[in-house]
Amino acid sequence: MGKEVSQENVTKFRKVFNDGNRNAVVQRAATKNGVLNASEDIAAKVRLDRTFSIEIDTGKVTNQLHSGRCWLFSLLNTLRHQFADKHDVKDFELSQAYSYFWDKVERANIFYENIIRTADKPANDREVEFYLAGPGDDGGQWAMAAGLVQKYGVVPSSVMPETFNTNDTIGFASALDLKLRKDAIELRELVANGASEGQLNAKRDQLLGEVYRMTAIAVGEPPVKFDFEYRDDKKKYHRDADLTPKAFYDKYIGVDLDDYVVVTNAPYQPFNKLYSLPAEDNIVGGKKITLLNVEMDVLRKAAIAQLKDGETVWFGNDVLEQMDRKDGLLDSKLYQTDALFDVDLSLSKAERFLYGQAQVSHAMTFTGVDVVDDKATKWKVENSWGDKNGDKGYFAMTDDWFENYVYEVVVHRKYLTADQLKIADSKPEPLPVWDPLM
Repeated sequence: MGKEVSQENVTKFRKVFNDGNRNAVVQRAATKNGVLNASEDIAAKVRLDRTFSIEIDTGKVTNQLHSGRCWLFSLLNTLRHQFADKHDVKDFELSQAYSYFWDKVERANIFYENIIRTADKPANDREVEFYLAGPGDDGGQWAMAAGLVQKYGVVPSSVMPETFNTNDTIGFASALDLKLRKDAIELRELVANGASEGQLNAKRDQLLGEVYRMTAIAVGEPPVKFDFEYRDDKKKYHRDADLTPKAFYDKYIGVDLDDYVVVTNAPYQPFNKLYSLPAEDNIVGGKKITLLNVEMDVLRKAAIAQLKDGETVWFGNDVLEQMDRKDGLLDSKLYQTDALFDVDLSLSKAERFLYGQAQVSHAMTFTGVDVVDDKATKWKVENSWGDKNGDKGYFAMTDDWFENYVYEVVVHRKYLTADQLKIADSKPEPLPVWDPLM
């Protein structure tokens, strides 16, 4: 039998708590104002004044609203900035709804693939449970967005605008979760009954057609061809007719996404190794999720170099830690709850990963950095939460927050060393579904 909380314990706890005035004073502040307000360091606003030595002019922010599409928004933001620079259209926006549509179809297809492959395992197997946990969810990785762009191209937001169900995905995601889990039962039963590959493929095609129909009803059907019309910032009119989404991408953006590497800092794993997340891939035969695990300074130097060259940087992070959403502040010392409660709350980055405190919960875009005496002090961040948060949608981040809560940056190959590129081009070690990076 385990050790119970005894009355002796409680008496001792009460005596210690009430010994002196400190706890009573802090209790009044916390209960009236809340833990975060009571522990906030107001000097963070001074540390995060919004002046940056390197800054890219990027215009208005986008808004993912009530959805988990930050990974799509962040990639499309980096691409639209390149379009804006080439074609003199600062506030141009690419269609997130278009990429979201194809992600739903592709993700359903690879879900069927994984369900058939693991059909001999019980439903409560750790891997099977991972696939069933949220098959209709929105979250994703940079490589998933890049794979969609490579296969389907992109379109302007004017060609396929947002809908209710892309701005608020919960209803559609719930219906899709239910459908895909039901489909999993059918496919697993077919395998158990000895169905042939042809029978399984025919069933998959039928089920996938139903997913296409559901997505088209909820989101709208994506264009096959379209006419592109716009006025640049000098008010000059442009028109290009009968474009396919891939032709539009090649002509107006033309970035080779295979030239970029996802560089991660996961200190619970050995550094200078390439890892993959096969359970999170979203396209059968498409771009694979690979992560080059290195020391944090590699991420920092590569991101600064890319910003210096005038290109924004996609990065994955834990935005829910030490963040003031209204003022747009990201500072590791923003909320000093350890001082408020008089307890030690320090964990290393590796410990946070291994014990469930760390997660890659969001993706954003670096658009600037302040470098003083060759050291980064703070970063300018483009978020996808609309212009009512932060400074018209832009956040400011201390370099200490970068060190602690930035886990991935996506940079061009030219900013890595020959040795790092050799690792990036090697065969990756696959990580299991229970790995903290999943």
